[in-house]
Amino acid sequence: MDESPDNSSLTLPLILDEGQHEPASNKVEEVESNFHNESTATTSFLKTFFNGLNALSGVGILSVPYALSSGGWLSLILLFAIAASCFYTGLLIKRCMDMDSDIRTYPDIGERAFGNKGRIWLSVVMNLELYLVSTGFLILEGDNLHNIFPGVELEVAGLRIGGKHCFIVVVALIILPTVWLDNLSLLSYVSASGVLASAIILGSILWIGSFDGIGFHQAGSPVNWNGIPTAVSLYAFCYCAHPVFPTLYTSMKNKHQFSNVLLLCFILCTISYASMAVFGYLMFGSTVQSQITLNLPTRNISSKVAIFTTLVNPISKYALMVTPIVNAAKKKFPSHYNKRFIGLLASTTLVISTVIVALTLPFFAYLMSLVGAFLSVTGSIVFPCFCYLKLSGTYRRFGCEVLIIGCILLLSAAVIVFGTYTALVEIIGSL
Repeated sequence: MDESPDNSSLTLPLILDEGQHEPASNKVEEVESNFHNESTATTSFLKTFFNGLNALSGVGILSVPYALSSGGWLSLILLFAIAASCFYTGLLIKRCMDMDSDIRTYPDIGERAFGNKGRIWLSVVMNLELYLVSTGFLILEGDNLHNIFPGVELEVAGLRIGGKHCFIVVVALIILPTVWLDNLSLLSYVSASGVLASAIILGSILWIGSFDGIGFHQAGSPVNWNGIPTAVSLYAFCYCAHPVFPTLYTSMKNKHQFSNVLLLCFILCTISYASMAVFGYLMFGSTVQSQITLNLPTRNISSKVAIFTTLVNPISKYALMVTPIVNAAKKKFPSHYNKRFIGLLASTTLVISTVIVALTLPFFAYLMSLVGAFLSVTGSIVFPCFCYLKLSGTYRRFGCEVLIIGCILLLSAAVIVFGTYTALVEIIGSL
């Protein structure tokens, strides 16, 4: 299969084994050759597991208490339903790739199933999702830093920037050098730190509730029907890592173990998300904010540990999220252009544009709810189901598998319609 210029997925293992020190440009050339399998299938089970865990365990952990508060205790059932559906569609992606060895990326699956239109749709949804998630990282950082340092202002060229807008700009400047890295193996260390950050945040919240006088005394409500769309949308946002799965699969040394990697990642992340949701809701009840760190008393050391650890996640995830978009932009230019310069220009422009959007729409929960309801569900659940049905021909014969996929698609359709509508109404109402 010819490499399409719309190819926008990650093309390198996120963590490389020792001995792989070639420049990224050489790696990309290898990817574009016929020897891609041999050159990239070197990542071990453990490193693939860490990369998968980092892709799944992100900033969504800060918003699950708010999601549970929005939907009530019974909405936890929907968290497990979303997790199970996303795990299953992850397996469907693996099956699609097993059907054709030329499939290397997520858009490749769409092209194999539905032609060039399938590739374009998948690329648009995937890149838009990654773009908005990256924007959400900046909003999150601005909110938390402003919570700690409420009086800080920044003056640039006579323009005074105050409040959380100031911190959005500062964090973007800190993140910018990580986006310039063209060797993904260098990001592996940051990737591992992102997993550690999620564990520290969960441990800090548990410590604050147990020993810092807050306790776990809020009863909460069994169900809040009006908040169910928001809750499900935020739950779906927690599992929007499917565009990275083809990269993890193609980079893995023993591909037969990929299903086990996925299972372990989903189990650990779901336990983490559910624990954070329950602890946070018991601690703050209906007053829990869109990011639980905004509820924490900033005078406590344990609270500061949780809040400052939160800063690690955007640094660890931002560059990995925008890399597919930068790669897609680089492929639009002729081969005689300086790819290094084009990459620097594209990545810098991307960071600037996300800063502008973050300053314009500084509503973390609403933006992530929109991403979860429309883009995450579409890209991580709906597309894998339709692509698998088309490639396998399973839709021609009714059976248990078709019934399961049909139920998943019905649930997804409800989330897309009601979740997207609710998120848009909330965003427009806040402007």
